[in-house]
This record gives sequence, C-alpha cells and structure tokens, in this order.
Amino acid sequence: MTRDIIPQKLAILHNAEELLRQKARSMIADDARLQLHLAVTEAAMDLADVLRQFNSSDEDLRVAVVLGMRTFNAFAASIKLTLSGYRQNSALILRDVLETVFLLDLFAGDPSLIERWRHADKKARMKDFSPVKVREALDARDGFTSKKRFEMYELFSELAGHANMKSSWMMRPQKDGDAVIGPFMEATSLEAVISEMGRLAVQVGEQLNRFFPANWEQGMPPRVAFAQLKQNWINRFYPTAASER
Repeated sequence: MTRDIIPQKLAILHNAEELLRQKARSMIADDARLQLHLAVTEAAMDLADVLRQFNSSDEDLRVAVVLGMRTFNAFAASIKLTLSGYRQNSALILRDVLETVFLLDLFAGDPSLIERWRHADKKARMKDFSPVKVREALDARDGFTSKKRFEMYELFSELAGHANMKSSWMMRPQKDGDAVIGPFMEATSLEAVISEMGRLAVQVGEQLNRFFPANWEQGMPPRVAFAQLKQNWINRFYPTAASER
C-alpha cells in the first residue's frame, strides 16, 4: 500500500481547488467575453512558444525570447491560480507580465538598449532599467503625459503586490463582506482578473510579434492566428477604436 506523502489538510485543500476549477470552467462556458480573453492569452503564449524555437546566435534576440518565455510561464501560472480561486495571487503574477511587456516594448523600440541591459550590473540596471525608469522612458518616447502605465502598475501593486487595506478587497467573496482564508470562486473578481489578463496578452503578443524574423515561415501561422484573435478582441471590447482604423 502506497503511503500518501501529501499531508491530509493539503490534500483536502487541493481537492477544493479542483472543485473550484470546475466551477470556474462552467462560469467561463457561459461567458463569451471571458472565452475571448483566454483565447487571446493562449495565442500570445503560442507566439512566445514558437519564437523560442527560432535558431539564432543573436544574443539580443535571445533576450527577447527569454522574456517571452517568462510571460508564457507567468500567464500559465496566473490562469491556474485564478481558476483555482486565488485571484489576488494571480493578479500579482500579472504585474510581472506588465513589467515584462514594458521592457519588451522598450527593447523593440530601441534594440541597442538590449545589449546595455544584458551587460548592466545591478546598480546600472536599477539606474536605467528599473520598472519606473522603463515606464518613464516609454512615456517620453510616446509623448504620453497621462501616466496610464503608472496607473496600471499602481493598481496591480495596491490590489495584489503590497500588503495594505485595499489588498484585502481581493480576499472578499462579497464586496462588503469579510475577507476569507483560502480559495473561493466569485464572478466579479474572476471576470476582473481574466479581463486584465486578456488586455496584457494583447500587449505581449504585439511586442513579441515585433521580434519575429520577417520571412520565417514557421512563425507565420501563430502570428496570423494572434492577429485575427487580437482584431476580434478589439472589435468586441473597443469597437470605437476598431471603427476608426
């Protein structure tokens, strides 16, 4: 007889998580919006997976590949957590995706920065490539003054990244109720996290697409698939922007 090496209470917790995952699947099956967010997330992850298969000795390109792999792992972990009832922890991982996509955007806009980043020591990296420096560089490049990038980063930090009173909101099944310990499934928070995941996935896919070799045949199918899903996503969630194109 094989002895169960997982402590009993942890096994019970895991079983509860699996039940919540089934409940989440049923909720998603009834919501085409959530299905589209997850579909575009899968497409962005596929871009990261295919890009890593491009054989290149270019060390700068390899940086983009590794950053893409980082987003793949982060999305996978975030999906697993949110479907298992841990939305706050899922959102914390999405903050990492946000930082990574900003860095990819910076490097795609100025590839010469990749070599500087590769060779930077900790002091130089924090001076030139800390999250705040990257956001400021992108805003300056794009002429943005509204600090939308900061606001999004701050939102993830307040609700998931830092221990504060606001962070307890994501531990409450009901808005005005008490925080609970352990996982739970609730429609509003599930939709909020998956929606943010979809928005981030669109950005990740856009940036990874910029690093694909133009004539690499193997890269074309996932790029086309992402482009189609991205357009469907824009048409669904930002119809005004889509009509202006």
